[in-house]
Amino acid sequence: MNPQLDALEKEIGLKFTDQKVLLQALIHRSHLNENKGASSNERFEFLGDAILELWATEKLFTMFPDFTEGVLTNLRSLVVCTQNLAEVASTINLGQYLLLSRGEETHGGRQNQSILADTFESLIGAIYLDLGPKSVDKFLSQFLQPSIDKISQQSIYKDPKSQFQEISQSKRGVTPHYLVLKESGPDHKKIFEVGAYIGDELITTGSGNSKQRAEEAAATAATQKLSQ
Repeated sequence: MNPQLDALEKEIGLKFTDQKVLLQALIHRSHLNENKGASSNERFEFLGDAILELWATEKLFTMFPDFTEGVLTNLRSLVVCTQNLAEVASTINLGQYLLLSRGEETHGGRQNQSILADTFESLIGAIYLDLGPKSVDKFLSQFLQPSIDKISQQSIYKDPKSQFQEISQSKRGVTPHYLVLKESGPDHKKIFEVGAYIGDELITTGSGNSKQRAEEAAATAATQKLSQ
């Protein structure tokens, strides 16, 4: 028995048959720097990402029979975007259970939106592997469904990059663009740092395990900065 894992199981209302599966879902790649021989949660994240995409697609298709394909696509993008997944992960205090390197923790890894979103997907993968699809549906219905209800009440569905573009054009009269500032890690575990620019001015940066996620993170931060 692991008190930390017991606490997380209580948070999510699920009891794993094998806590090692849950533990694996919490191992960030940085943890491997100080724990040789361990493996990260990236395979679980890969699985969870696909499961989440299907779950969200089926849920939205069923909930909104009159929505067009384009509207459903935009709505799904908001539901599964880094910002929303990180917010949902925070509701279950997922960051406090992460296994990180000391350096990553020092630099705010437990609050990092990209890490939280990735770990949320990894947790979905772990639930699927250990407890099956019905438990995945129970978990997502409890913790992700409220954000679907909230987002669907918006009059216009815009992803983070579209929101940043709108505010940039409104305030500066310019369409923003993104540049990759740095890539780190091996080819199969790359981390991208992307800058969100208006003209030649760097507004904010964002990071993620894909260019899309890094751009979303940068766009979210830029929108918040320009809205102040």
